[in-house]
Amino acid sequence: MNAHHDAPATDLHDDHDHAQPQLLHDLQTLAERGGRRQMLRWLGAMGAAGALPLVGCGGGGDTDNSGSSSSSSSSGSTTTTTTSGSCTVVPEETQGPYPGDGSNTANGSIANALTLSGIVRSNITTSVGGTATGTAAGVPLTLTITLTNTNNSCAALDGYAIYLWHCTRDGKYSMYSSGVTSENYLRGVQETDSSGQVVFETIFPGCYSGRMPHIHFEIYRNANTATSYTNKLKTSQLAFPVATCQTIYNNASGYSASISNLAAISFATDGIFSDGVDQQLVTISGNVTDGYDASITVSISV
Repeated sequence: MNAHHDAPATDLHDDHDHAQPQLLHDLQTLAERGGRRQMLRWLGAMGAAGALPLVGCGGGGDTDNSGSSSSSSSSGSTTTTTTSGSCTVVPEETQGPYPGDGSNTANGSIANALTLSGIVRSNITTSVGGTATGTAAGVPLTLTITLTNTNNSCAALDGYAIYLWHCTRDGKYSMYSSGVTSENYLRGVQETDSSGQVVFETIFPGCYSGRMPHIHFEIYRNANTATSYTNKLKTSQLAFPVATCQTIYNNASGYSASISNLAAISFATDGIFSDGVDQQLVTISGNVTDGYDASITVSISV
């Protein structure tokens, strides 16, 4: 799950080049954190296409676990699943190379959307602050996230901040990708209400080469601490049902490149989601004309 921009459909070469840093980042992180068998399985699935360079394997093998906790390595992160009562801690995933949370640079300077005036908002389809005035086009998506605590009988977490970001319908990330480096749309922060909920108004993300469609997010204790990646409590990604992706990509304008990209990948071969998406798959309904409503309950241990 990754993507690119609001560029013309003929700009496919740029989309392909943009996908490589994400794939390399995920492979390198996996190599560093272990999970050699998982990485080799992913490389075997994708290597036949000759699309990926060889990356050295890190040490460590698979570990058997028992009880209420289990750990497995997926490309880009070590996933730890902990069950408590009726809710399960969402897997930890890689933030990828385009987080905009102050952890890396873009175009020679620190990329931190969290410090922008107006970044705390529900509608993230437009850019905020400075001279950024762009709007991301695409099929409307209303995403409701409910945050709960596995350490307190799955009680709602009030006042926690969720930073969410994703690519455009043509697979580009604002602040990083060619043509949209001056934009910061499809990024935003919100604090959960008394029901543990936040609602983001955005667009359905495209599918770029090498990843299933996805949305990134980080969780912070509150909006005051959601100013730098150093304060985050959790990083993960959300996934979408394949049938919904196919419907949107085949019937909505601007998503043409996503059709072939989605056909070339699956949850089984995706480096992040290959170990399962039970805790990350949204429930979704709607149509291309009116837009879609998606929802998911995300649980953490605090």
